[in-house]
Amino acid sequence: MELQTKTTKAGGAGQDWRPLLHQLEGDGEVVRIATPIAREYEISALMMDLEKARRYPLVIFENVGGGDVPVVTNALAPRERLARALDAPSHALSEEFAKRIQNRPGTRRLKEAAFEAVSYVGSEADLGRLPILTHFPIDAGPYITGGLVVARDPQSGAETLGFHRMQLKGRDKLGISLHSRQRLWEYLRRAEARGQNLEASVVIGVHPAIALGSMALIPYEEGKFSAIGGLFDEPLEVAQCRTVDLEVPAWSEIVIEGEILAGVREAEGPFAEFTNYACYRSTENVFRVKAIQHREKPLYHGLTPGMSSEHITIVGVQREGDVLAALNRTLPNVRAVHAPFSACGLFHVYVSLDKVAEGQAQQAIFAAFAVDHNIKLVVVVDADVDVYDEREVLWALATRLQADRGVTIVPQHLGMGCTLDPSTDELSRTAKMGIDATRPLSGFAPTITIDDGVREAVRRFWPDLGLKH
Repeated sequence: MELQTKTTKAGGAGQDWRPLLHQLEGDGEVVRIATPIAREYEISALMMDLEKARRYPLVIFENVGGGDVPVVTNALAPRERLARALDAPSHALSEEFAKRIQNRPGTRRLKEAAFEAVSYVGSEADLGRLPILTHFPIDAGPYITGGLVVARDPQSGAETLGFHRMQLKGRDKLGISLHSRQRLWEYLRRAEARGQNLEASVVIGVHPAIALGSMALIPYEEGKFSAIGGLFDEPLEVAQCRTVDLEVPAWSEIVIEGEILAGVREAEGPFAEFTNYACYRSTENVFRVKAIQHREKPLYHGLTPGMSSEHITIVGVQREGDVLAALNRTLPNVRAVHAPFSACGLFHVYVSLDKVAEGQAQQAIFAAFAVDHNIKLVVVVDADVDVYDEREVLWALATRLQADRGVTIVPQHLGMGCTLDPSTDELSRTAKMGIDATRPLSGFAPTITIDDGVREAVRRFWPDLGLKH
């Protein structure tokens, strides 16, 4: 690990989301709302109205509930905004993620961090200072939705960070659910086996690349920070917390320090989850706050929950990148992978490949299932099908699939699923289906095409028809 003092230029500015927000505002992608807005329901209702209208501005609410901490929404959507944050082409975002996340440039510790500007410790650490929102009427109360929880494995020392819903329960207490049953859940289980609380910190307001990198599927014994640095093509800049023995991303807007209590369970939820259903399932854990630190004039990231683009986009991009990387290790000629919004960015995966041997579609199906237990459906299509256009995927299903030959079903009792999926059983098990919607290698009807020269020639009529290049 390198040791370096804080910088606000070349190194640091690249990992600080404030310059990115400034650039987005200069390009007209940011809307500031100074009119007072309530902490309860109004922000999520407005953002979902924009969602229905297919509009995705980054919105900064400057007066939330009469407080002085602005709320930022839509920092992680749409896909083009994430691509810009990574300085990558939007059409190749998942490919770029898959490539960079394999790099491990390490971390760089800063002696000072911007979030140390204001500190509240012990009895002064009051969560009421933050504009924690109540998003939907079904929610059990106010929830932190844009917080990334940082903790360390008691066994290996590897650090993790990831999104977990956190219910406000008191001035220094949060309910937290570890329903993914992945890294943080396992780290707490290991701490509880030792009779110890698990030190943790919640960072709010970070560069989108950090949020995206937090979704990466990497070995439990390997820390996530170095992998996230791969998305920046440089070491991730971190700084030491004040009351817990943890490092966190140095340019975080807000840091909540504390611990997840061993052996303590307390009702949490329901909550409006990304599936567009109210979720009552929870691991019912409790986070006790020790300190709150934040930057001067901090910005609070209020990620819109429910089935919103901000909630789903980073999940889908990560899913695409990890599946693409896995397929490229075992198959030639994989063209694209898409995890569609219609499946919450998590449950369905569409794969296009230039098939050169029968059986490759089945190979792709089971390779994709092996990447993540949450995947329920894999559809494999030919390279001429645009997997980002669901009309084309459905067309391939309609014209190239015979179900008795092309559909493979894995029974429910053999497949682990997502706890938040309301269709899974009481043990979160799910059936899985693979669909081979590719053409046979020979003897199939040719697809209708248009001559490229003619297509280019008729573009001279586009202005008359209101079309644009």
